[in-house]
Amino acid sequence: MKISKKDALTWFEFFASLPEEEELMPGQMEIALSAFAQIETAVNARHKELMAQIPHLKSLNGRTFFVGDESKFPGGCRSCLLGTGLSAVRKTNRCDAACKFCYDYGALNAQSPVGEGMWEIGGTKFYEEDLDLLLSIYPKPTGISYVYLEPFMEIEKYYGVVRKFHEAGIHQHLYTNGLHANRENLKALAQAGLDEIRFNLGASHCAGKVIENMAAAREYFPKVGIETPMTPEFYAEFMDKKYPIFATGVDFINCAELHLNENNIDNYAGENLYLCRQGYVSPISSRNLTLQFMRVADEENWPLLVHDCSNRTKFARDLNLKAKEGGWFGQSSYGCEFSRLPFAYFLPVLRDEAFQFLEEEPMPTGFGMGDIVL
Repeated sequence: MKISKKDALTWFEFFASLPEEEELMPGQMEIALSAFAQIETAVNARHKELMAQIPHLKSLNGRTFFVGDESKFPGGCRSCLLGTGLSAVRKTNRCDAACKFCYDYGALNAQSPVGEGMWEIGGTKFYEEDLDLLLSIYPKPTGISYVYLEPFMEIEKYYGVVRKFHEAGIHQHLYTNGLHANRENLKALAQAGLDEIRFNLGASHCAGKVIENMAAAREYFPKVGIETPMTPEFYAEFMDKKYPIFATGVDFINCAELHLNENNIDNYAGENLYLCRQGYVSPISSRNLTLQFMRVADEENWPLLVHDCSNRTKFARDLNLKAKEGGWFGQSSYGCEFSRLPFAYFLPVLRDEAFQFLEEEPMPTGFGMGDIVL
């Protein structure tokens, strides 16, 4: 069914009023999914319009989009989208920032420690001396990434592990907000063999100190990039400081489409949201801004590559990973991060007169608000 926006709003107000423990019946879920599909269809149509405005939009094997010199496309993303996936290496459970877009917002002080002297790889705990055993048994991944939460809180513990994976010929990249970085620890990390470092500029609001650290990193690392969820704040802050950022010599920027979970969604209450492929929940503004950002980058011929790290890209990532793992045809780990769909958070987009469904039909018999829909 192609539910009307008016009917969708009426039903979502009802769904939002239900007790948390009350599940939707199959007919009710059909109505809900119809409404989500109507929202997503309108969002996708806008994406196509914006993409058509980018003169030199490029594709990486149909799996993602970018503008700029393809030689600057990050190796970590190639591993993610074309290789054997991206194995996350976890160590640090602390952070020196509290970003409203963070998946652990409000719970940063409740993150379980990995354990003294231990590393979490593939959900398993390892000591550094176990890595030879691991590498002797498993096929080497094309890439690994250091995540969770801010590695520079204890970066000196990373050097030995980075060196070990470097000697094994595995591409490595690391995420940081850059606040605790300095010339000494950046140089030591590069000397250990890290291939690529990515700064979350949005975490520091494009702070001058972090931009200086990016310039220092460019002296030591083969690839230096930016990776930040795209928000209106980041868009404005980046544009305000784009020339000092360009002057660092940074190679790329991954504009991540912000997706929400139970920790950070309240920070975006009141914004227009959509459900992508019945999986990630995202502000509609996020990818729209990325595509506008890419158009400006293309038209102004920025000296860095700009990558559209969208929900579609993450869907392709998960398909690639499962295929490389020998999963059955179509298998993917992509899915919704909410145990119960947060209907109340979609009321703003349904109440927004400027947001219109592309095509509407009357509700089928038996699915009206006055009917008992099971």
